[in-house]
Amino acid sequence: MSLMVKPHPGEFAAAITGVDLRQPLEVNVIAEIRALWLRHQVIYFPDQPLNHSQLAAFTQAFGTFGVEPYVQVMDDYDHIIEVRREPDEKVSPFGASWHSDWSFQKSPPAATILHSKITPPVGGETWYADSYAAFDALEEADRTQLESLVALHSARGPYGPQGFFAGSGQDRSMTILPSDEAFDIQEHPLIRSHPETGRRALWVNSVYTIAIKDMDEAQSRTLLKRLFAHSIEDRFIYRHRWASDMLIMWDNRCVQHCAQGGYDGHRRLMHRTTVAGDPPYLDTASAG
Repeated sequence: MSLMVKPHPGEFAAAITGVDLRQPLEVNVIAEIRALWLRHQVIYFPDQPLNHSQLAAFTQAFGTFGVEPYVQVMDDYDHIIEVRREPDEKVSPFGASWHSDWSFQKSPPAATILHSKITPPVGGETWYADSYAAFDALEEADRTQLESLVALHSARGPYGPQGFFAGSGQDRSMTILPSDEAFDIQEHPLIRSHPETGRRALWVNSVYTIAIKDMDEAQSRTLLKRLFAHSIEDRFIYRHRWASDMLIMWDNRCVQHCAQGGYDGHRRLMHRTTVAGDPPYLDTASAG
């Protein structure tokens, strides 16, 4: 088995062929895929007609499953979410705002994996933003200031009861599970160090980052608005076009993503898993 890799410009995202993910992967192949994932942050495998058991096995090759709150998992596979939108749905696609998955958790996922089953003939792209590049592009004065700040994350917007109904969650074909637990707040460093690469990433997102700890509300809102806009500048973005039976895996520790629409009248069906991660941290010893 020989992996063939086709990186996108700038090395952010890469297509990988030469492997059959339906088969158990040897240790050296898993290590090679992991190295490519760490290098390119977003990797995808065309022409992989996986069933649920094979998707679960691929996920577990890279770690334990992540915890999936607020969205109903599949009956027989309690770590797989069915991401579905029917032709007659009028609400926005699931995940249609820029975010890092479950950043409100103490230990957000290290990886998110999506496998496409039914792909509409138009629209439906997923856009990815490079949080390493967003950090690297900051002015030195900004980096110094931001490295001392702590961000507050919460699921209250999309998954609190009021947010659920305001977002037309009851009109979705997917089952959303709103809860008062969504009002819990988790503190994370605004700049995080990657535990495997050591690189730093700007780690805020407009869905779950609600404030800066110990900062005046107006100042916090202004700073976050600027950082949200900076983190998704066009120069940091890869626009992914889907095909059926394609699997994509991205590093949730240094990547934001956003689901695009444009396919009203068509069905779209995908299956999603996550790989458990660790609490975000900033390695101050590597400052500078």
